[in-house]
Amino acid sequence: MADSLHTTIAAEPGPIDIDWSTTALLIIDMQRDFMEPGGFGETLGNDVSQLARAVQPIAALLKAARETGMLVVHTREGHLPDLSDAPPAKVERGAPSLRIGDPGPMGRILIRGEAGHDIIPALYPVEGEIVIDKPGKGAFYATTLGADLKAREIDTLLVCGVTTEVCVNTTVREANDRGYRCIVISDGCASYFPEFHEMGLKMIKAQGGIFGWVADAAAILEAMTLLKNPPETSNKLAAGASR
Repeated sequence: MADSLHTTIAAEPGPIDIDWSTTALLIIDMQRDFMEPGGFGETLGNDVSQLARAVQPIAALLKAARETGMLVVHTREGHLPDLSDAPPAKVERGAPSLRIGDPGPMGRILIRGEAGHDIIPALYPVEGEIVIDKPGKGAFYATTLGADLKAREIDTLLVCGVTTEVCVNTTVREANDRGYRCIVISDGCASYFPEFHEMGLKMIKAQGGIFGWVADAAAILEAMTLLKNPPETSNKLAAGASR
């Protein structure tokens, strides 16, 4: 540890030292359409209960991030009501019980502004946190995320959310190409398919961390406890997170 803003996190494939003043928590697509019955995830034939295991670890990280003044970013995948940003290949793929844009129990499936598109209550954003609406799998594609992070001089991302092998992996790969260091929270991610979750994490940390690092929520929280006491730490983090 170089000073009160720098700590080393136990991670795979090896420990990583981070500067908390340039680190953000990125929570991917914890939306009702993916997490709850009647949403897009279930229309594809998935067991949405598989994703519930990520909620508590993310909630713990979110609480700690708010206490330290860390920048928090939430993403939501979804489309405009006229579907002008939804490619036909995406809308027409597979054989779901309901397609993107169709009326469902929580409003039109995966459409911005509908109840199903919104974030689950347990992780709902508070005032000042960034919410990125994205039309694709990756959080950088056709969004302001890159500009938002650059404006706040962020270089490290704590990444969690759903699903591990799709939107989390895509975002981490996009971030890696843009020079960000990503630490993926192993128990703060989930998939409808446990084997995909396992392999998704392995791909990120393979070959010396080709796309990033992997750590569990407990390791992150342990490192974050070192930030809670020095007043200068909280002040600097809060200033860096202003938006």
